[in-house]
Amino acid sequence: MSPSTPVSALTIAGSDSGGGAGIQADLKAFAAHRVHGLSAIAALTAQNTRGVTAVHVPPLDFLQAQIDACFADFDIHAVKLGMLANAEVIELVADALQRHRPTHVIVDPVMVATSGAKLLEDSALQALRTRLLPLATLLTPNIPEAELLLGHPIETADEAEDAAAALLDLGAGAVLLKGGHLAEGARVIDRYFDGVTREEFIHARLPVDAHGTGCTLASAIAAQLCCGLSLPNACEAGIDYVARALQGGYTPGRSAVLVLDHFGAGRPA
Repeated sequence: MSPSTPVSALTIAGSDSGGGAGIQADLKAFAAHRVHGLSAIAALTAQNTRGVTAVHVPPLDFLQAQIDACFADFDIHAVKLGMLANAEVIELVADALQRHRPTHVIVDPVMVATSGAKLLEDSALQALRTRLLPLATLLTPNIPEAELLLGHPIETADEAEDAAAALLDLGAGAVLLKGGHLAEGARVIDRYFDGVTREEFIHARLPVDAHGTGCTLASAIAAQLCCGLSLPNACEAGIDYVARALQGGYTPGRSAVLVLDHFGAGRPA
């Protein structure tokens, strides 16, 4: 690879026809970090800032062809996983990761859209736990996703601390438990744990309803890993990036839901 050739990051996720989340947000986050973005579309959604109205899962052999084509030609340093709608898709992606063995795998366990639309079939939860999490460099659930993975509610800061450790026991190399759904006053606290290092990343809570934050965060972390940061530092930088993108957010649709300003947030000089 020549010095002028950027490293690549691959997103395997769902496409958002509204442009604010999913594959579209991932590719914008990669580009904002000057990382070459690749995509394998695992699901197509009919979606806008108001919600998801339909989901279509393409044939499995076509998803595999997309993944294999990317690995055959590019130097892929990080893979970000998003919406994987059913157990069959998860099994295929897990097999592909075991075959190609990328350096980093960031798992954003997309289960429920911000609008409340269900994005993961019930039968897929066990496949997510047993096949994907052991392959993950980092797991990035929000509180509702962590509750589904663990099977119990998380309502306090102490329970969030315990949940991060319990999620780590499911097999991922590290966990970043996002705190946006937890009532902790004017702050949002994201908790990182890798079995040795515990970190809390704290930002002011913004009074906004936003779309695509989870996708963007996982992709920004993947991009920061491609840029050479350590995992804790990549998490911190990714969270800072999302905070800036939120502050510059805009409302392209008819709802009041913000879409992140991926390029205005940029990468710090």
